[in-house]
Amino acid sequence: MAREFQRGHKAKISDLTAGTDLYVGVQISGPGLTFDISCFGLDADERLSDDRYFIFFNQPKSPEDSIQLLGAQSGDTESFRVTLDQIPSQIQKLAFTATIDGAGQMSQIAPGYLRIVAGGEEVARYSFDGSEFSTERAVMVGDLYLKDVWRFAAVGQGFDGGLDALLKNFGGEVAEEEPEAAPQQPAVPAQSQAPAFAPPPQAAAPAPSFGAPPAPAPAAAPVAGTTPPAPAAPTSPQTFTPPGQTFTPPGAPPAGQFAPPGAPAGQFTPPGSVAGQFAPPGAPGAFPGQAQPFGGGTQLAPVPPEANVRVVLTKYAEAPVGDRWTEQNTNLVRATLTKDAPILAKQGSMVAYQGDIDFAHKGSGLLGKLTGALTGQGMSLMRCTGNGEVFLADEASRVFVIRLQGEQLYTSAQGVLAFDESLETEVRRIEGAGLPGGGFFSMLFSGTGAVVVKTRGVPVVLPVGAATYVDGNAVIAWSAGAQAVTTTSLRLRRSGYARQTTEAVNLQFRGAPGNFVVVQPFEV
Repeated sequence: MAREFQRGHKAKISDLTAGTDLYVGVQISGPGLTFDISCFGLDADERLSDDRYFIFFNQPKSPEDSIQLLGAQSGDTESFRVTLDQIPSQIQKLAFTATIDGAGQMSQIAPGYLRIVAGGEEVARYSFDGSEFSTERAVMVGDLYLKDVWRFAAVGQGFDGGLDALLKNFGGEVAEEEPEAAPQQPAVPAQSQAPAFAPPPQAAAPAPSFGAPPAPAPAAAPVAGTTPPAPAAPTSPQTFTPPGQTFTPPGAPPAGQFAPPGAPAGQFTPPGSVAGQFAPPGAPGAFPGQAQPFGGGTQLAPVPPEANVRVVLTKYAEAPVGDRWTEQNTNLVRATLTKDAPILAKQGSMVAYQGDIDFAHKGSGLLGKLTGALTGQGMSLMRCTGNGEVFLADEASRVFVIRLQGEQLYTSAQGVLAFDESLETEVRRIEGAGLPGGGFFSMLFSGTGAVVVKTRGVPVVLPVGAATYVDGNAVIAWSAGAQAVTTTSLRLRRSGYARQTTEAVNLQFRGAPGNFVVVQPFEV
């Protein structure tokens, strides 16, 4: 039975199938729409550094045949054969995309899918429809990517541009247009027995009886290289004739134009004004070189069509799906949740979420509450569970995702934004004579998972040497192999006087080469 994926979900290929010879089918359609379905072979920087791995209708296979375009079959609009163990090491991701050829928008598409078939059995399916998009003309449907092992991600990310814009986004170059030649359909060899990668038999689905409502005709796009028509010239304001006036005396100005007593017959132009434009009494005159501030100012140039709101906001679009934790920007992190893998985050740090997410207070128990009160390292946490995405931030602090693979990391509680619940946490004390309570306290994270730390400003990572000293309020994190001790010359916080603070704790770090300490440019 195929495993159903939702947007943002990921899985190891080995959890879906033991095979490496995969069939990838994409089904997408819409009334009056034609689609180009392609595969981009990207390097570790997610760039198309070798254009031989851009697989589309005009280049149906990679040099070593590890990626092949098979054409429409078994109900799929387009299909590919991917042999994972033959893909060269410089190719780290295969991005499967669909773009509209011609006019149209992705909001017009009917329900579609991307599916993976292995050994003649469908093992994964990601379904989508037009309600997930608006004016986009392309969609990044799904990825096969290498992160220690090959994995699959259901992306579903819309893209405003067409195929050319998508190619440029991945670092490719758009070639000069040539006369179109009929694309050669890759020959499917005759076979008595279906190969391992072939899809299961699938009859064409009958058209639904109710049918999809006809999509509104898209607005005609301006032809490239032409100038949009100039807006119609504004009409003159309607003139006003005072009540009771039924005729214009000889020699008087036309109706609706006022001439003060003693003014010459005809239209009156005050000194310093432009003819035909009247400046009211007390209005400032124009400075040299400045347009007249009243009446008939300079007409604004028309707004170019490419400056619409979606284009302007493109640079702020949601970042493509990475792994479980994705840095959306320097101040915002996104966590992709599944029901069996919750996270813990600072209470009040959620700024947005998508999907079915539940937020609950994470109680630390009596011992945890006492420890937090005594050490200052207690945290008010919320537990985030469900399927979807959560966006987290804290007062526009910079955020960084630190991934642990069976490792340990020390932090201060004030520097933690969120972390995987699977990590073990423990409060540790750094011994020091003359300190309140006998020491300075920190948090130790252990296991496999991620910790999201936050800093005020851009931090610096210092290598631990023989004499590395850090203010306790500025330290964010340090490696588990570094030994932290308090210095003997300390100036303690004068808590008895309001708003009187000095250096609270100075720490000296010692350790073998390779250890580090992270410091923020901020003090409490």
